[in-house]
Amino acid sequence: MSALLAAVAFWLAAWALNAALARSRWRKARVVRIAVPVIFGLAVLVLWQGLVRGLNVSPVILPAPTDIAQTFAGSTHVLWEDFVQTVLKGALTGYVIGSLAAVATAIVIDRSAFLTAGLLPIGNFVAALPIVGIAPILVSWFGFDWQSKAAVVVVMVFFPVLVNVVQGLKETEPMQRDLMRTYAAGYGQTLLKLRLPAAMPFVFNGLKIATTLALIGAIVAEYFGSPVKGMGFRISTGVGRLAIDLVWAEIAVAALVGTAFYGIVAMIEKFVTFWHPSQRVG
Repeated sequence: MSALLAAVAFWLAAWALNAALARSRWRKARVVRIAVPVIFGLAVLVLWQGLVRGLNVSPVILPAPTDIAQTFAGSTHVLWEDFVQTVLKGALTGYVIGSLAAVATAIVIDRSAFLTAGLLPIGNFVAALPIVGIAPILVSWFGFDWQSKAAVVVVMVFFPVLVNVVQGLKETEPMQRDLMRTYAAGYGQTLLKLRLPAAMPFVFNGLKIATTLALIGAIVAEYFGSPVKGMGFRISTGVGRLAIDLVWAEIAVAALVGTAFYGIVAMIEKFVTFWHPSQRVG
């Protein structure tokens, strides 16, 4: 019980500190904006640890963060192997292929009102299909290795990116397009020098959405057939063996990878769209 009381006390102290930082005159400083979520995360972990220890929760139901960290440290070779299989081979490959295909398709249908009116509703329909429905089919088509997981990711990321790129290509003003025509600019020049740059905020919005979908798709696809490695495979077998600490270690890897993936795309967006009002601070 003492562990639980200490955890609650730490939570209250962290809450008070975060509230003070949020009201302070330095709240817009970079160090404060980083410190607030870090303190909150540490408080959640400490409270989690105190609840598990103080209430004697079985590790089969919910392991303590220290147990998960110990399993993480002792299973780095397994976690790395699963990371390579699921993230680098399945998720990243599918993400790149699906995103490039979506951008190319958007440029093609941009020149055709028929394709715009016909393909986008089909895209919304396909995007609404549950992954548990399409993953077994793609696994049966492409086999049990990472290729089938990449195929699932391609399907999941293609249409969100496509819809955003198509919308972004429409963002230029008629006066801007007329100005390009007065300079005798053809479709290709207008696309490269005006319309694609103006569409970049929409493109990156789709790419950021796709980062989460790619990782989820690759992990879930492994539930329907996988070699003896992969994050989804390890989670499903870990639950069956009641190795819940290993399951949580895999979840921690997935969370870190997903956050890093999103952050990398956001950093690239900030570099590419520095001119956009959304990138202005303060």
